Amino acid sequence: MASSVSTVVTANKVVLSLNNSGAGTSVPSTAFFGKTLKKVNTKGASSPKVSNRSFRITFTAQQPEIDEKKQTEQDRWKGLVSDTSDDQQDITRGKGMVDPLFQAPVGTGTHHAVLSSYEYISQGLRQYNLDNTLEGFYIAPAFMDKLVVHITKNFLKLPNIKVPLILGIWGGKGQGKSFQCELVFRKMGINPIMMSAGELESGNAGEPAKLIRQRYREAAEIIRKGNMCVLFINDLDAGAGRMGGTTQYTVNNQMVNATLMNIADNPTNVQLPGMYNKQENARVPIIVTGNDFSTLYAPLIRDGRMEKFYWAPTREDRIGVCKGIFRTDSVPDEHVVRLVDAFPGQSIDFFGALRARVYDDEVRKWIERTGLEQVGERLLNSVEGPPVFEQPKMTIEKLLEYGKLLVQEQENVKRVQLADKYLKEAALGDANADAINTGNF
Repeated sequence: MASSVSTVVTANKVVLSLNNSGAGTSVPSTAFFGKTLKKVNTKGASSPKVSNRSFRITFTAQQPEIDEKKQTEQDRWKGLVSDTSDDQQDITRGKGMVDPLFQAPVGTGTHHAVLSSYEYISQGLRQYNLDNTLEGFYIAPAFMDKLVVHITKNFLKLPNIKVPLILGIWGGKGQGKSFQCELVFRKMGINPIMMSAGELESGNAGEPAKLIRQRYREAAEIIRKGNMCVLFINDLDAGAGRMGGTTQYTVNNQMVNATLMNIADNPTNVQLPGMYNKQENARVPIIVTGNDFSTLYAPLIRDGRMEKFYWAPTREDRIGVCKGIFRTDSVPDEHVVRLVDAFPGQSIDFFGALRARVYDDEVRKWIERTGLEQVGERLLNSVEGPPVFEQPKMTIEKLLEYGKLLVQEQENVKRVQLADKYLKEAALGDANADAINTGNF
């Protein structure tokens, strides 16, 4: 029996009435594109028997598109129409936001047209009222939101949604990326499998890529037994990235990038050499940190494989973290705020180093009392155990004083720039300049 198709179009609606009578034919799904209805020829189509049914499919006509040319710069709501953000952190604009030491060389790398976005902080970011403290330590709400949502989303089965397996957290050095990750893992009860950049190179070709697969499968086995787990790779760009003429791109770098790409594409079918059984493993979220992902292979950091998050702590984040650093030292909150405002350009670990410097005077006094000759014996072979120090009183004046000393040391490094001279000129500074010029070196 042939089926009949009738299409009725009114002023505001498009109605499709489909009647099946008798046996044997079916109509392919109708494609609806914009304001038009694509008609499908069903002559000659055959399929298994379909029961006699009658149903109606109603489409509301599409509203006319808004003319963006009518938008003006004075229109306060123009962003609702002309939003060009892709809700991703922009690696292209991130060039120059971190130290040049950690960046790809100019004219090379993957920072050319990787993403397009007008804002570093995603316009789609939503923060919820989560408990962002752990044992007195502060976790930045934006950081916690991104990490928790990514991990949770990878353990869910969302309909027809491809979730990126890798979350790349990148930004300036010393901003607490790794430590904040560890706090979130502990908060969620996750015992991660850790890897560092030093494990991504080996004297044996292919060994780092195999190690990544082994660690991934170990994490998958933990998940199979009912415990949450993630694979955490610290400083990925330092081990797999290209940072100019001072680094060499080896076969291991290439295979690490290719392995991570393959795992991101097939997260439930990660095999080892000699193990090719068709047995699915659990999906394991991968968290990576780095300073500049423009040094990485561009296909690895595309949106389908890696979700990127540029981490730059705000003033409130820095104050919250510093309160956790000085939580056992009875430093008033107003002094912590004053300290953070006194050194606005410093990284978060600067304040941790500052706290450690306060103990220098106590250690110096103990060495003077003990004597240099007995320091080793007292520290390593003493029956009395290691020395115990009373907690020094940390005043704002003392903290500011030590902070200025640390800043002066940083200025000396930037002023002298011997590292640049060593790397670029392969020279020994000016110490042997005369001997080199006369040929007697």
